[in-house]
Amino acid sequence: MALLQKLFKQTFVYGVATVVPRMLSFLLLPLYSAYLPTEGFGEVAIVFSWMAVFNVLLAYGMETSFFRFFHQEDYRKEVVSTSSISLILTTGIFLVLGFLLKDAISEATAIASHYISYVLLILALDALVTIPFAWLRATERPAIFAMVKIGNVAINLGLNIFFIVALPLWAEDSDMLQKIYKPDFEIAYIFISNLIASALTLLVMLPFYLKLKYHFSTQLWKKMLKYGSPILIAGIGFVINEVFDKILLGWLLPQDIAKSEVGAYAACYRLALFMTLFATAFRMGIEPFFFSHSKEKDATHTYALITKYFVIFGSAILITVTVFSDLLKLLLIRDSSYWEAMIVVPMILMANLFLGIYHNLSVWYKVSDRTRFAGYISLFGAALTLVLNFWLIPYYSYVGSAIATMAAYGSMMLLSFYFGRKYYPVPYDLKRIGSYLLLSISFSVIYFYVFRNNYYLGSILILIFFALIWYAEKDQLKQILKKG
Repeated sequence: MALLQKLFKQTFVYGVATVVPRMLSFLLLPLYSAYLPTEGFGEVAIVFSWMAVFNVLLAYGMETSFFRFFHQEDYRKEVVSTSSISLILTTGIFLVLGFLLKDAISEATAIASHYISYVLLILALDALVTIPFAWLRATERPAIFAMVKIGNVAINLGLNIFFIVALPLWAEDSDMLQKIYKPDFEIAYIFISNLIASALTLLVMLPFYLKLKYHFSTQLWKKMLKYGSPILIAGIGFVINEVFDKILLGWLLPQDIAKSEVGAYAACYRLALFMTLFATAFRMGIEPFFFSHSKEKDATHTYALITKYFVIFGSAILITVTVFSDLLKLLLIRDSSYWEAMIVVPMILMANLFLGIYHNLSVWYKVSDRTRFAGYISLFGAALTLVLNFWLIPYYSYVGSAIATMAAYGSMMLLSFYFGRKYYPVPYDLKRIGSYLLLSISFSVIYFYVFRNNYYLGSILILIFFALIWYAEKDQLKQILKKG
């Protein structure tokens, strides 16, 4: 249990570092929904969806390769320098080509040309901090990691509030501020805020590059690319599953309603962020843990226990957020015109729970060097996402997209479990895991789609779920929660 306590404590710190940046979506949601019409928010969502795609391409699996090879003592210095040089070069090439092909990129992505420069610079700056952040995680420096991430969020949030809320008011009484204020420039201000925050983050991480001994090992680089290329393919599949629905909604719906529908869907989608935050924080903690403990005698039993508790906590989040989602919308989505898409919230919560379980199950291909299966599984999920979105969007709009996301992540979870049993058997407690998952999903669906807004019944369902969990797991939960 001491090992689990250490994992959960480290996961908590990484969780704070990961949750706080992603909380930016929460913190900015009331601001954007109050100051942007649904079509404006839809345009922002489409741009950030494309940025997510390019973030994966610019990292090309190098972060996971870094973790894999860094834990081999003989390679550490070469891993750090080689991966850093690789990303510096590819990011530079991307930036040059991006500015040369601005008009073509604008036409291909339907991103307004005057936003492209902001997007290119943000992508480049974010790519350059990939290895410095990975190094902080690999060397177990979560506090520094957290401070830098939180600082980025604070700056981004503060600048958004300044540009969108304060600047228009203050510019009325200030000649200096009138020179920088532009009416109806809110969307550009969002990207400018992000750009400044990303630039300052790279500046803070600059000592990493200044202290780096620049030695490039071609042999090691080829190994890292070979290991990371399936991760890149998997990443492309994941990003298609995560964000391509917004892009496809913009393409497939009639243009007079497309951005408005995307805006409503993207806003309500963010109410499922609690699950995303939990799953991401957990993954940030366990990914280095998978590699560093893969040779331990009882590694598979530890992995099984971790997955069970992920399902327990994730299932609790699912039912709790589902029951109180209509209260959350009042706090976070100020404009009622966005609320039409609330129907998707339980579906997206379930989808992200499935994705989190998939990441826990993925230990088998990571520690056994069968990362190609990550590519196979994610490509299957991406194909399913695309097929279902093309099929369902014309009939059901964003509800079709939510169904597609849930089906894709669910299928990936099942495929990973199936192949894992063959190549790296882990003794999962399937009876309890399946029971907790089924109970939480059943309670959530019954409440939201049958007894919605009956908070008395919803609270009873939550209490029943927690009571059953405590009854079945109280001994181990007490040990995990016990102060070390």
